[in-house]
Amino acid sequence: MLTSLISNRGIGRYAAAVAAGVALLAAGCGSSAGASGAPVTVRLGYFPNITHAPALVGVGEGLFARDLAPDKLDATKTFNAGPAEVEAMLSEAIDIAFIGPSPSITAYDRSNGAVRIISGATSGGAALVVKSSITSVDQLKGRRIATPQLGNTQDVALRAFLRSKGFRTDTQGGGDVHIQPQDNSQTIDAFKQGLIDGAWVPEPYLSQLVQAGGRILVDERDLWPGGQWVTTDVLVRTAFLKAHPATVKRFLQGLLDSVAALEANPAVADADANTQIQTITGKKLTDKVLSAAFANLSFTVDPLSSTLQKQASDAEAAGLLSGAKVTGIDDLTLLDQLLAAKGQPQVAGI
Repeated sequence: MLTSLISNRGIGRYAAAVAAGVALLAAGCGSSAGASGAPVTVRLGYFPNITHAPALVGVGEGLFARDLAPDKLDATKTFNAGPAEVEAMLSEAIDIAFIGPSPSITAYDRSNGAVRIISGATSGGAALVVKSSITSVDQLKGRRIATPQLGNTQDVALRAFLRSKGFRTDTQGGGDVHIQPQDNSQTIDAFKQGLIDGAWVPEPYLSQLVQAGGRILVDERDLWPGGQWVTTDVLVRTAFLKAHPATVKRFLQGLLDSVAALEANPAVADADANTQIQTITGKKLTDKVLSAAFANLSFTVDPLSSTLQKQASDAEAAGLLSGAKVTGIDDLTLLDQLLAAKGQPQVAGI
């Protein structure tokens, strides 16, 4: 089923932030629409990461803006990691977000269903990169390992992996391996300066650490059946989805066009994604890093929902969630309508 939905390149190999948003939601969810009949403005959140390439290309090539018409796109809000983006979504600062599965699960669970996953976006592109002198998992004891943010997707993945190897960790950076959540851009500098021993990060930071002399100790795709797991999905405020289904459907058409662009003309799409990264961060990726990063990823609108339950269980085992339920987190009705109209297979939710 995935064959017709996934770009072929690269295939084969939080709680405090959420609480503030939930409190605001409890006070009442407002609509983002203006006066009746007026165009709706979609406030989009995403990261300046290659794992969010469908967002970067959709914004950079004007695909979302074109397909949303007569509605409007506000693509000015970007984030470093999922928990901060969840806070923005639950406080109604954004309506739709490209985000990782762990923050999506946390937001859905803590807000009693105030958000829904409406599509996938990216699979793959995450790993544990360490100093070249570290050649085995046993050598991680006592080491300092960075993640993008406490409770984000890579943070949960690292904690789950270490637990499976018998290491103790805690959310304060203690235990057998000292996990240090920090901004991804700081992680690159900290690694070069020897302040950390490695990091579990997404692309393009993965490839940047390798270019800085690191080695991949754990490639996350080796931990999942078929090497496929959701890295980035698309989350919407439930109130926004109910109020503006036609708008959300047009946005999803823009997403399908973005994924198609990544497949049909990779060189142009990759360059456009890099231009967006430069616009947001002030710095372009090198051609070497860009090529390596894209080779580690595949792009798909299938949310790979079967992988969500394990990620929820991993977050619970790490002490970041308690009794989380993911049943009903997906609302793929609009996406499946678009896929059916194109004669493509529909995707399964949970």
